[in-house]
Amino acid sequence: MARRRVKRTSRDIIQCATVMFLEQGYTATSTKQIADELDIALGNLNYHFPTKEHLLAELVDMLCNFQWKMIEEEANDGLSSIMAICLELTAMAAICDTNAAAKDFYLSTYSSPMCLEIIRKNDTARAKEVFAEYCPDWTDEQFAEAEILILGIDYAAIISTNAPLAFDVRIGGALNQILSIYNVPEE
Repeated sequence: MARRRVKRTSRDIIQCATVMFLEQGYTATSTKQIADELDIALGNLNYHFPTKEHLLAELVDMLCNFQWKMIEEEANDGLSSIMAICLELTAMAAICDTNAAAKDFYLSTYSSPMCLEIIRKNDTARAKEVFAEYCPDWTDEQFAEAEILILGIDYAAIISTNAPLAFDVRIGGALNQILSIYNVPEE
């Protein structure tokens, strides 16, 4: 019985933190606020997630797993996996352009070494599956190296600046660079 409660508490913490991160932003949300919202002791929250970054990393891992499922579903519905990846980046950038809390959340994930490691591993595995036909001679190391570059491109696409660069130009440039790294023809 106690085991089930531990899983429930972890899930409760993740659900609450997700809502707070997306409403207030990751930076503005403290673990104490999350504990207070759940009416649990801060020590209880820290038992499950020693730091706020650990909580963010768990959420990022869950989101990466969700992305895989979405790409699989879209492929089953006839949408190419490449198109799904392009839509994913476009959606992230659009959300960041219109929602300050979401932008803070995404930028926080790209600033966290724990989260970057999760994203890098996930996206490297996904790239090997999706782009293998365009890079048939690539090694695992080459896919990993490409992903490091692509993480930088993703970050640049979501961090809008005061420069007068239209959204479609910013995203189009990012997607063209990503697809060219993987040798995807312009078709």
